[in-house]
Amino acid sequence: MQNVQKGFTLIELMIVVAIIGILAAVAVPAYQNYALKAKYTEVINATAGIKAGIEVCVQEGNCFNAGGPAIQSVAFGAFGLIPAAPVASTFLNGVVVTAAGQITATATAVQGLNSETYILTPAVDAQGKVTWTVNAASTCRTRAAGAIC
Repeated sequence: MQNVQKGFTLIELMIVVAIIGILAAVAVPAYQNYALKAKYTEVINATAGIKAGIEVCVQEGNCFNAGGPAIQSVAFGAFGLIPAAPVASTFLNGVVVTAAGQITATATAVQGLNSETYILTPAVDAQGKVTWTVNAASTCRTRAAGAIC
């Protein structure tokens, strides 16, 4: 009569535990970065109305310098198109618009965020189309754990 093995051996169980440990070591930092991205979405979304206002201002010709397709002095409430500055909230510290139309949104230093900046730089072509690029100086792109914008 043969003895039939029932259950798992200790080696098999240790291999399963090791695999779960490796997966957890990869998953936890990725999850933390996703959680920060979700919080930082509030900062990114705070720029949407301002971007739209600047684009309409440019399309109507109110924001051009006399010399060509470059944005001139733009401020909150300028020409009635750019909305007022967003109110600071849990994750948003503030938003600033420069005279050239560059938008800088800053996060608060709370819940894993460290006052990262989100800087959008506009470029206007000859037809008046505005193209936004995230400036390389944005600190939300240079986090050690990965970019959150």
